[in-house]
Amino acid sequence: MTFKSKIAYTIIVLIAVLTVLFFWVYQGKEEVYQTVAKVMPTHYNGEQFAGSETCIACHQDIYKSHIQTPHFKTSALASPETLKGTFDSSAHGVDLIDAVAKIEQDGEDFYQIITSKSTGKVLDRSRLDIVVGSGVKGQSYLSFNDDFLTQLQVSYFTLTDDFINSPGYPNYKFVRSVTDNCIKCHVTFAKNGDFKGNTNIYERESFMYGIDCERCHGPLKKHVDFRTGQLDQNNIDPVVRIDSLARQLKMDVCVQCHSGLRAIQIKDNPFSFVAGERLDKYAKNYNFGRTQAELDVHGNQYGLLTSSECFKNSDTMTCTTCHDPHQKQRGDAQHFNSKCIECHSSPKELHTAQDFNTSQPTNCISCHMPLFPSQTMMVKLGNDNKETSVDIRTHLIGIYVDGVLQKRR
Repeated sequence: MTFKSKIAYTIIVLIAVLTVLFFWVYQGKEEVYQTVAKVMPTHYNGEQFAGSETCIACHQDIYKSHIQTPHFKTSALASPETLKGTFDSSAHGVDLIDAVAKIEQDGEDFYQIITSKSTGKVLDRSRLDIVVGSGVKGQSYLSFNDDFLTQLQVSYFTLTDDFINSPGYPNYKFVRSVTDNCIKCHVTFAKNGDFKGNTNIYERESFMYGIDCERCHGPLKKHVDFRTGQLDQNNIDPVVRIDSLARQLKMDVCVQCHSGLRAIQIKDNPFSFVAGERLDKYAKNYNFGRTQAELDVHGNQYGLLTSSECFKNSDTMTCTTCHDPHQKQRGDAQHFNSKCIECHSSPKELHTAQDFNTSQPTNCISCHMPLFPSQTMMVKLGNDNKETSVDIRTHLIGIYVDGVLQKRR
């Protein structure tokens, strides 16, 4: 090899090394997404999950916005990054009749400690394994004892930035088992030890935390294989295209969690339903058939919406008419008001009240979807035994006077 050839070879090697180094450093600055298991679980219908991270290659923008939504953050492994609240003060305890319950941090782990008032003996020390709730209203904690899943006594309440007795818990040491009907709207998938989902025994490795892509679009392994050329026997993408579904089938994707407690299981189990199927073939709400006045603002947004004149007078209105599940829209009043204006383009002509400000007819939801106290989401604050309702915006769109819905002739 000549001297010039050696120099050229050295330069080529140097360029190659610098190129590899550049890409290594660049990739190190990429956003870090939630890690998914190497082996994903299989749905009850036999289809395998792919994991939401596999969507990044084709849907990066949608994925990046979706992981900021309360849907995605509605459950996670408990960690300093996912838990809300302050854990370094003895003042943050929940006073029970016979004990005091509080959360303590031990390194990277967090534990619920319940101590007897009379003896000072530790009655319970349970690790926080799963956090449920995005923190908008609050968070509750789940703990595994072997494979038995239970809800802990202590919860976090955002409004007071403090810990409280978990909603529905008595004022003494108590343990509540977690079953499919409890967890199904906070995780994408979990496999119960009983096919009907009635036990609190779970396969830990089957949990897919948060409501991610595959809770609404179904297991996507075949879709990913098709898009990456690994499903040669198909010439049609097997993914269910939600936009192509009939109106009710579109809504059923949301209805599975936003129509109250669907505790009447008709077929299979609470996780069996997937997009494109009829939800009422699988489960019904335990209070289906009740009048709209008895539907709670927390659990049954679907029942309230479908009782609204806006919905009844439209052939196309669905949940996603106003809500984009891929975007963080909570608190974005301007966005939701703009959705009203799309149909009611001349709001000034609709208002005859003398005190209505016709110069700014854009705050639709504050009047036509007011906040109401929930009768199912209630908490006990401090030593007060009286339960306090959490205010939630109703989806029964209408004309309200002093909080009372006015009937239209």
